[in-house]
Amino acid sequence: MPDPIVLKGAKVLKEKTKEIPKEMFGTKKLKDMLKRMSASCRATEHGVAIAANQIGLPYRIFVVRGFVLAGKERKDEGADAISDKAFINPKIIKLAKKKILVEEACLSVPGFRGVIMRAPKARVRAYDERGKRFERGGSELLAQIFQHETDHLEGILYTDKAKEVHKAEKEEMEAYYQGRERKGNEKA
Repeated sequence: MPDPIVLKGAKVLKEKTKEIPKEMFGTKKLKDMLKRMSASCRATEHGVAIAANQIGLPYRIFVVRGFVLAGKERKDEGADAISDKAFINPKIIKLAKKKILVEEACLSVPGFRGVIMRAPKARVRAYDERGKRFERGGSELLAQIFQHETDHLEGILYTDKAKEVHKAEKEEMEAYYQGRERKGNEKA
């Protein structure tokens, strides 16, 4: 059973997360945490990524849905079978200088949308569950995910930085999520 999503107002969402120590890589404990995160994100209707603190874990980890990394949409055939990817102890190492206004929502702030400044391209350096370092770049949706999830790990919600936040009706949220998934996420 997936863990419940921690909602805005919870202390764990406002605290800076802890790095995964070297000795935890490759352990059952870490593998179990990643499975819990993936299961919780997959159990949501619109989740494309999740930070560890969104299920109450105080660690520097986020997981991105596999279909997003593969440039697919959730509704595409086989999209759900694509493995999710963990980004452990992630650091954004490169951002486009120019920022743009984008719409954003969050599993921890249900029923709301906001407008926030984000770089349209980003590159992250992180570790996989075995402790192997890797880098991944992304644009549009993927760049936004990297920035949004990294903010979570710093104890920052998008609502803390948004230019505007408003309550959104179910139909408005559906339209937002459908449009967001259609945007590209080519490698940067």
